[in-house]
Amino acid sequence: MELLVAVVGPAHALKGEVALDLRTDSPQERFFEGAQFDAASHGVLTVESIRVHKGRMLVKFEEIHDRTDAEELRGAHLMVNVDESQDEDDAWYPHELMGLKVRTIAGEPRGMVARFVPGAAQDLLVVDYDGREVLVPFVRQIVPEVLLDEGTIVVDPPGGLFDDEG
Repeated sequence: MELLVAVVGPAHALKGEVALDLRTDSPQERFFEGAQFDAASHGVLTVESIRVHKGRMLVKFEEIHDRTDAEELRGAHLMVNVDESQDEDDAWYPHELMGLKVRTIAGEPRGMVARFVPGAAQDLLVVDYDGREVLVPFVRQIVPEVLLDEGTIVVDPPGGLFDDEG
């Protein structure tokens, strides 16, 4: 299975470094010298060097030689193949959550997951509920269960989150 680990951000300086918008919980395991990523139409990219600058990861790829090349790479998705047998029991990939039905602990329907938004402090589930989007913090206190086999996410929302509560 292919997994998105980062989106290439803006070019940095003149020698082809790029900033990355990380989409992985374990960047230290994914990004190291020699690591390779599939970048679709840009082909396979190999990490030449990594450093952190002002809180952002900057990467130089062997195949990117200057700022012009780096600017053309902006927006590219860096993908890796992962072995699904190594998945953690309580970890999910964003693509697995899309389209899941959302219900409360009491079994009341609360729509469907439309999008997943990664965040610095916490991730958000964007739930389509009665034609509007509800942002649900993806934390154990509010989302105690993800039942992939049943196609359901169980929520314990605080009052007012879905407007008709509280």
